[in-house]
Amino acid sequence: MKRSIVAAACAALLAAAPAMAETRIGMITTLSGGGSHLGIDARDAFMLAVEEAGNPDVVVIEKDDAQKPDVAKSLADELIQKDGVDILTGIIWSNLAMAVVPGAVRQGVFYVSVNAGPSQLAGKGCHENYFNAAYQNDNLHEAMGAYMKEQGFEKPFILAPNYPAGKDSLTGFKRLYEGEPVAEIYTQLGQTDYAAEIAQIRASGADSVFFFLPGGMGIAFMKQYAGAGVEIPVFGPAFSFDEIILGAVGDAAIGVKNTAEWSHDLDNAKSKAFVEAFRAKYDRTPTIYAAQAYDAANLILSAIEKADPKDKDAFRAALKAAEFDSVRGEFRFGNNNHPIQDIYVREVVAGEGKPTNKLVGVAVKQRQDVYAAECELQ
Repeated sequence: MKRSIVAAACAALLAAAPAMAETRIGMITTLSGGGSHLGIDARDAFMLAVEEAGNPDVVVIEKDDAQKPDVAKSLADELIQKDGVDILTGIIWSNLAMAVVPGAVRQGVFYVSVNAGPSQLAGKGCHENYFNAAYQNDNLHEAMGAYMKEQGFEKPFILAPNYPAGKDSLTGFKRLYEGEPVAEIYTQLGQTDYAAEIAQIRASGADSVFFFLPGGMGIAFMKQYAGAGVEIPVFGPAFSFDEIILGAVGDAAIGVKNTAEWSHDLDNAKSKAFVEAFRAKYDRTPTIYAAQAYDAANLILSAIEKADPKDKDAFRAALKAAEFDSVRGEFRFGNNNHPIQDIYVREVVAGEGKPTNKLVGVAVKQRQDVYAAECELQ
């Protein structure tokens, strides 16, 4: 009889308890076109984390921005106004982020970046509802500037696409290189023919080349550079030498050094488990886009465990605390809600069937972006 009374009381309590509120996450990313492998890797890793968490009250709505700012903006408006999302994420490209993030966060929606980190959103344009789980755009380029200076290169030729992340990249490189390049040029975003730029490099007298050309742009440049027989050593950020790009470029990339805040051979338990799970599910090695998105998802999921996103103050505090296991090991936010983190140097080496990246050292330790000083957040 006692057991029946207790069971009835428990059932009554459960029935009276409010149902867990559904959290809607809108994921706008690039799933078609020349840069699609970046968005696909980010989407796949994000969904892997959501699947592992097994929270039935988390709903992810995917949208393809086709790498177009106007499309991304329209999708964000639809997700906020029609679908009632609490959180937006997924954008790869900084020009798309600039089209979406400021308006979204002003409407009270949280934005957690899996990649794009334009300087405008890290400094004076920072916002309490905007969190970047990847980096600030300058960081990887700054690290390579520091590394190339340490290695004694005196005449670098530097190039990047003409869009916000491209401008941030060369600004960042020069900041820690602390010298003048022999040439600095901006290419068209989405450009595929680099014959003119390669001719300029050959004639420049440069002793090194630093370039930032993500996605298909990097594939095209490296293939044409190798085909032109230019022997000036090449350096860049991980965006130009991710595992997908290396598979397309082949042995021409062997020996290239690149900078990243994560590598698939990083020695910590969470990273090893992530790489194993990603390979098992998708039959490929994750790129930094995947690692960043996996961290972004786990950051969001850890915050949901502590607070309902509709309680803005509580959820914001839970995001800021960043109490989750990161594939990078230590993870913490600066005052502008961007990571303070180590940036590593990797070398492209021969792998099993295709080149791969190997961790070789630390370029800069616990780097915080310079724009944090312009952000009024505490």
